[in-house]
Amino acid sequence: VQLQASGGGLVQAGGSLRLSCAASLRTFGSYAMGWFCQAPGKEREFVAAISRSGGNTYYADSVKGRFTISRDNAKNTVYLEMNSLKPEDTAVYYCARRKPASYTGTYYPKDYDVWGQGTLVTVSS
Repeated sequence: VQLQASGGGLVQAGGSLRLSCAASLRTFGSYAMGWFCQAPGKEREFVAAISRSGGNTYYADSVKGRFTISRDNAKNTVYLEMNSLKPEDTAVYYCARRKPASYTGTYYPKDYDVWGQGTLVTVSS
């Protein structure tokens, strides 16, 4: 299983980016997915997650109202639409596959078992 994240880049504060994460997984729709970020010198932290069908979404308080997670199971892809970006959003963003459906955790790295390579988002002031 591989997760390939893309879409990062340099953007001015207030701007937008759309991250994509393509999964080489035939049963993509059987797994909830999440996005995490890690800034230099900091621990990896939760950004957003989405249920298997896409019907339920979860966000960190810091991104609520600015970021939107979505998925297209036909394309094996999960997205993170990032709007009103702030310098403090600067980080490497990782997509991840949540552990199987029987597992109920959502907000911590330990809840996920497959990780993409990360894509760097830099927001300038």
